[in-house]
Amino acid sequence: MEILPGLHRIECPIGPRYVAIYAIVGKEEILIVDTGFDASIRETLVPYFKEHKLSLSKVRYAINTHSDYDHTGGNAAVKELMPSALICCGERDRPMIENLQLMIDDRYNEFAHDHDFAESQEAIDFIRTVAFETKIDIGFAGNERIDLGGRMVEILHTPGHSWGHLSVLDEQTGVVIIGDAVLGESVLLADGAPAFPPTYRFVEAYRSSIRLLKAYKPSEVLTSHYPRYKGQSGLDFLDISLAYTDRIEKICFETIHAAGKPITMLELIEISHDRMGPWPDPVYKYLVYPVLGHLEVLESYGRIKRSKNSAGVDTFSI
Repeated sequence: MEILPGLHRIECPIGPRYVAIYAIVGKEEILIVDTGFDASIRETLVPYFKEHKLSLSKVRYAINTHSDYDHTGGNAAVKELMPSALICCGERDRPMIENLQLMIDDRYNEFAHDHDFAESQEAIDFIRTVAFETKIDIGFAGNERIDLGGRMVEILHTPGHSWGHLSVLDEQTGVVIIGDAVLGESVLLADGAPAFPPTYRFVEAYRSSIRLLKAYKPSEVLTSHYPRYKGQSGLDFLDISLAYTDRIEKICFETIHAAGKPITMLELIEISHDRMGPWPDPVYKYLVYPVLGHLEVLESYGRIKRSKNSAGVDTFSI
């Protein structure tokens, strides 16, 4: 729907959840934020554009907020159906976005070797059926401004969920479109119920990005998987997300301290996941993303030590 003049939110189903694609319409050009799955473009966005009399040929920029397949999977469809579109992303996320196998290996299977947690083959097979890569035309570093014709947008570098994560500030409305830059206390299902843990990965960068977004005092915070957060509710969402990082870090340290012996990351999660959020088995195991980030922070501060057990899996102790 057109949620503000010239700003459209297009919710594309992804199983029991959705990914919101945004279209910012200037007098001369259109910018879209994220491309969802291949079907998100073909079956949801294209019909929406036709219904609202928006021209696919005016789409000049398609911004991938970050390197996750539910945000980049429609890139090839954009190139096919929107002849003027330039696919853009954060420069540090370019390699994974251009190479789906690299995304699978280095993002979704990052934890396989040292932490004995691998993505299922079923999930990997699914990724390959819904996401199709293409080359990136422009890599952004942040602080770029784009003129869509009487409407300026600013590109913000908001790392934490990924190193190259971008957000988009619509200067006309003061709205900031953040993708997955900030994730609250849980990612949500379409009905608002908890889906899985907030999968931020690089903790200090994530905290800095939250503070950066707060400094802009946005009129509204628009995400990919959450409802609209207008005014103070947007600032509250940012504050809740920041507070959650402190809570998880404290739980990680307390769990390792109480164990009295070296434990693996998965053992830590098994012991403490009920304190971290309400997710069932096996979904709570995706706490590997934020928990490893917090373990890295605690290790860098010298508060915990890392070693390996006899199976070659990383362990953590005081």
